[in-house]
Amino acid sequence: MARARTAGTPPERRGRTVTDEETPIFERGDVVYGDDPFKGEEDARPWLILSNHEGRPFHGDQYIALTLTSKSWMDGLIDIPEERWLRGGMPDESRIVPWGVQSIDHEDIDFWQGRLDSDLVDVAVTALVEELQ
Repeated sequence: MARARTAGTPPERRGRTVTDEETPIFERGDVVYGDDPFKGEEDARPWLILSNHEGRPFHGDQYIALTLTSKSWMDGLIDIPEERWLRGGMPDESRIVPWGVQSIDHEDIDFWQGRLDSDLVDVAVTALVEELQ
C-alpha cells in the first residue's frame, strides 16, 4: 500500500515493495518505510532498522528502529551523507533521530528504502544509548 508521503517519490527511489508473495527479513542498517505511530493510519515515515538478531524472539516479525526526519533545526540529529548509502536512498535529505526509537512490526512496513553503512548505524546506536543514560 503506498502512503501519501511516498506518492511523489520516483519508483526507482522507493526500493522493493513488501508483498504477500515475498516476505523479506530486514537487517541492521536497512531503511524501511512504514507506519508512523505518532500521526495516523494513513501516515508513514522512514525507519532505520537497528536490531534484528537471528535466534532472538520475533526475528523477522518485529524490529527495533530509529526514525528518520527531513527536519534540520533540532540539535542532536545525525546527518546521512549521500556516500553513507550502500544502496537506495531518500528523496529528501534526511537525518537520524537518535531518541526516536520504536519497535515496529513487519506487517507495518510498506517497503525497503535502502541500506546505510554499518559505521553510521553504530554512531546511531551509540547516540541512542547516550540518550538513555
